Amino acid sequence: MPRKPLSTIAFISWMVLVTLLSLFSFSEDSFTQLNIPFLDKIAHFVFYFGAVILGCLALREMVTKKLQLRKAIGYNLGFAMVYGIIIEVLQEKYTTFRDGNVYDVMANSLGAVIGAIVLYYGLKNIPSLRWEAD
Repeated sequence: MPRKPLSTIAFISWMVLVTLLSLFSFSEDSFTQLNIPFLDKIAHFVFYFGAVILGCLALREMVTKKLQLRKAIGYNLGFAMVYGIIIEVLQEKYTTFRDGNVYDVMANSLGAVIGAIVLYYGLKNIPSLRWEAD
């Protein structure tokens, strides 16, 4: 019976969501006005934390037993960081309602790095999640 690509579907859906939320404008009336300090940076952190974890799980799903955990995490970490920079450049150059911001890039990168660390130790130390190639 073929495996179901659940992690791959989750990763693609997550990245589509991140892209839409990053590049399109939403009316402020559609969201409640929360007064949480640094909410924008927290959102950036969560987006890229999730991207690294879901990306690595999707990669694991596609290339089981063919790729070492460190390489898979490295590929996903690099992808997430470059993707975050590209999104910020697109916001600055092609939208009138969003600004590219170096602090957003830092929040994206920090989320990706922390996601990679959590993933590395989680997949190494939880038997049900252990990466087969290591």
